[in-house]
Amino acid sequence: MAKQAEKEKKETTKKTTAKAKSTEKKKSAKSGKKHLVIVESPAKANTIKKFLGSQYRIEASMGHIRDLPKSQMGIDIEHDFEPKYITIRGKGELLTKLRKEAKNADKVYLATDPDREGEAISWHLLHALNLEDKPISRITFNEITQSAVKRSISEARQIDMDLVNAQQARRVLDRMVGYTISDLLWQKVKKGLSAGRVQSVAMRIICDREEEIRDFIPEEYWSITAKLKNKENKAFDAKFYGKGEEKIELKNEAQVREILDAIQTEDFTVTEVKKGLRQKNPVAPFTTSTLQQEASKHLNMATQKTMMIAQQLYEGVNIQGEGTVGLVSYIRTDSFRISDEAYEAAKSYIVDTFGQEYLNPERVVYKSKGKTQDAHEAIRPTDVRRTPESLKSSLGKDHYRLYKLIWERFVASQMSPAVYHTQNAKIKAGDYTFRASGSSLKFKGFLEVYNRGEEEEAKLIPLLEQNDVLKQEQLLPEQHFTQPPARFTDASLIKTLEEIGVGRPSTYAPTLTTIQARNYVTKEAKVLYPTELGETVNEIMKNYFSDIVDIDFTARMEQRLDNVEEGKEEWKQIVRDFYPGFRHAVDDAKEKLAKVEIKDEVSDVICEKCGRNMVIKYGRYGKFLACPGFPECQNAKPFFEDAGTTCPECGGKVLIKKTKRGRTYYGCENNPTCGFMSWNKPTGEKCPVCGSYLEEKGKKNPKVVCSNPKCAYQKEKTEKA
Repeated sequence: MAKQAEKEKKETTKKTTAKAKSTEKKKSAKSGKKHLVIVESPAKANTIKKFLGSQYRIEASMGHIRDLPKSQMGIDIEHDFEPKYITIRGKGELLTKLRKEAKNADKVYLATDPDREGEAISWHLLHALNLEDKPISRITFNEITQSAVKRSISEARQIDMDLVNAQQARRVLDRMVGYTISDLLWQKVKKGLSAGRVQSVAMRIICDREEEIRDFIPEEYWSITAKLKNKENKAFDAKFYGKGEEKIELKNEAQVREILDAIQTEDFTVTEVKKGLRQKNPVAPFTTSTLQQEASKHLNMATQKTMMIAQQLYEGVNIQGEGTVGLVSYIRTDSFRISDEAYEAAKSYIVDTFGQEYLNPERVVYKSKGKTQDAHEAIRPTDVRRTPESLKSSLGKDHYRLYKLIWERFVASQMSPAVYHTQNAKIKAGDYTFRASGSSLKFKGFLEVYNRGEEEEAKLIPLLEQNDVLKQEQLLPEQHFTQPPARFTDASLIKTLEEIGVGRPSTYAPTLTTIQARNYVTKEAKVLYPTELGETVNEIMKNYFSDIVDIDFTARMEQRLDNVEEGKEEWKQIVRDFYPGFRHAVDDAKEKLAKVEIKDEVSDVICEKCGRNMVIKYGRYGKFLACPGFPECQNAKPFFEDAGTTCPECGGKVLIKKTKRGRTYYGCENNPTCGFMSWNKPTGEKCPVCGSYLEEKGKKNPKVVCSNPKCAYQKEKTEKA
């Protein structure tokens, strides 16, 4: 009876307390202060609404409110490079609404994204909404969760002008370069071209790699594989190493034949065996760069799409039974750091799900290269208990795949290393040495969760002991040729830009999008190829604006922008230092580029519609024939330039053609009857060794090589070739 009475008393107290709190909340909503919170997007607004009381009104600025004008550079050079900001067209009605809401609010919270650009948006809102005399606070949160949002309000601060000025410096420099050089390219080359600080460096990297590939001449090398069996008759492979302890590079067939003749009848004896364990450490949680790289490699997702979906996961997605929920932390970051709360949550989940042995004995701290915005964290799930499978029914296919990638990478980052058994053996055959190695997975560790390209294929070899005599089954010599450096993919280009310090997390995706939209670069099967137009613009940039496309110069500029963010340097001083040299380069280019202006070349092809000689023009896919009588006569047709050589298959003319993506190739004039096609120009000669046709290879140091990949014949290019 006493227990029952006590229980009823507790229930009554609980109800009374809840009622009192509810009444207090209603009074506060009715007579308390009104607060306005401004974020960038409606999705973010919807997520935050759930966490704040009715005295808070949440509105979205829909991104930037003010910016430099599109119709002009918008920088007052004569007055110390002062930017001329204007209200963005179409934002007038929204601005009026926000001003009204701000006027009626007792306090305004600016809750734009926690980076330089977000800080700048808040600063623009402060001025555009006339909030200079209003109590305003800047709040930031790395994740959109109830605890993070409420904590940010309790830790509200003033706008950080160092962050704002770092963004202003970047914007002004990019506007100077973009508008000035783009205008020059429009005048001197063709309309629709553009240049930019980061995009032009990216283009140079791609074009330099293409030049390396053109100049690359393959070199022959060989390998010898011994097919062996141990005393238990278990087969394995051993690779030729050298003579005794000296490594030998096999350069040609004659060298290989000499070795094969020497060991043909020799015993293969194990001289040394080393057995051990090897650890493979877990991978770090994602930064913006690594997320874009892995999404490209494993999900075949373009960088722009990756960032769009990641932003939606950050701002909030409608989850069944929960409403709008922010699923991941802020997605523009170059930091590997995770919060203490996030670590404890991951630790608990790993132990509960996989067992204590799967948790790394010590907290794993990943070091970032160079300077990072360490106020940020790595990209991670906001709640590790929200597994990808538990959300699958609420997420679209791409949202699920990207969330799964982020979730797996984060959990794996705090798990134990994978452990492998290893065995390495040296094997003697006469005077020569072969080596065999193998490994097998002993403990999966972090690979239990994240094994996207991380788990090595186990190469097992049977147990071997010193002095074992092995049975020789077969000796397999194989010819190889060195390969040129690989062309860039989205992933490898982003990795390179990050390594050399060019660009920042927010710039990678738009850079890749721009160079493809301008038709400077084309993408085929994930691989980036420069177009003829891209290479033309790159040459102009290298010749006239060497600093802009200089990797070290651009990286140093990024460092100076970081200095502004840290309060170590004044932002306008960067612009003052940059402008005089840049202005001189522009003036020089204006004078000299006129001499290399591309003019229409008159062809001997007669327009069948009006009888004029058609001219050669440049389009997005290269050259084409057009009637000079445009717009009266709008006749146009493909232009195929004569390569000046004959088809090795039918003897017809070889024409220089373009793929739909803008890549140059050589094809026969008799297509489709003759199917000849080559990426390299045929010379019209036959190989004296194998009879295949010869082709030109390389740009800086051109050579004539055999088109047969199994033939190593080559010679210096002559005028005739």
